[in-house]
Amino acid sequence: MQTRRQLLHRSAVLAAIAALGPLLPSLAQAAEPLRMRTIPASGEMLPVIGLGTSRTHDISLDDVEMEALLDVLRVFVEGGAKVIDTAPSYGNADRVVGELVQRLDARDQVFLATKVSSTGRERGMAQIEASFKALQTDTIDLIQVHNLQDTSTQLGLLRELKEQGRVRYIGVTHYVESAHDRLLDVLKQEKVDFVQFNYSVGERNAEKRLLPYCADNGIATLINRPFTRGNLLSRVKGKPLPAWAAEIDASSWAQLLLKFILAEPAVTTVIPATSNPRYMADNILAGQGRLPDERQRQLIVEAFR
Repeated sequence: MQTRRQLLHRSAVLAAIAALGPLLPSLAQAAEPLRMRTIPASGEMLPVIGLGTSRTHDISLDDVEMEALLDVLRVFVEGGAKVIDTAPSYGNADRVVGELVQRLDARDQVFLATKVSSTGRERGMAQIEASFKALQTDTIDLIQVHNLQDTSTQLGLLRELKEQGRVRYIGVTHYVESAHDRLLDVLKQEKVDFVQFNYSVGERNAEKRLLPYCADNGIATLINRPFTRGNLLSRVKGKPLPAWAAEIDASSWAQLLLKFILAEPAVTTVIPATSNPRYMADNILAGQGRLPDERQRQLIVEAFR
């Protein structure tokens, strides 16, 4: 039986989508709140579905597309998601995210994650201060050293900001499998709360050492490139969803890809980027319902070959 909280959550998702047009067919069956996982460093819980902003949020503040992005954020928040991942190197994304959150008055409902990608302490601090201004906040939930650029210097700076209470968590990132060994080396040498990297049906290297290390050492993980920038979805375009998808409460190919990732217990939150409110709703559904077992994960792998 659904709890009152579950019913309110479901109603919020339905209301958010109803305002955008015909409901996604699967929303009629959605009966669970968004799955949550723990940040090992603190015990704080995060929803497993987040939002990436690379490319999708690099627009001007007066662009007409801001309305669609506001709808994305509305569905995101009302669907129970929290983690928004952005970066100064994503063009205007920091400013766009800050403005959208301000317009929706949703700062207390989101977990803001950005990055630093500068060399040297002075430049790093200048970039970080610019992110505080762009995001329109006094506290940033997570700042990550982007692509391991000047890692030691920037992590030292981030630790100072964490001690001051301006930053809640710190981490490191990369987006290609060839950098996974470097990420591991950093994790063994530097204490961080989060690490962000690529992992998907098409890029499984993280299963070998990176994900197990994070699980064993209490490091939260953010997963980027879950669709390998759309390449995986292009492989199944026009194909009907297999009947066995219903066994894991999946109603789209995107949900299958996200559920494959979420079946790995060391994954904290996956952050697919989108500028489409309906895709945002579809992604949220991946964080509800059953997850695949090993047999079902193999079926997903085979479906995308």
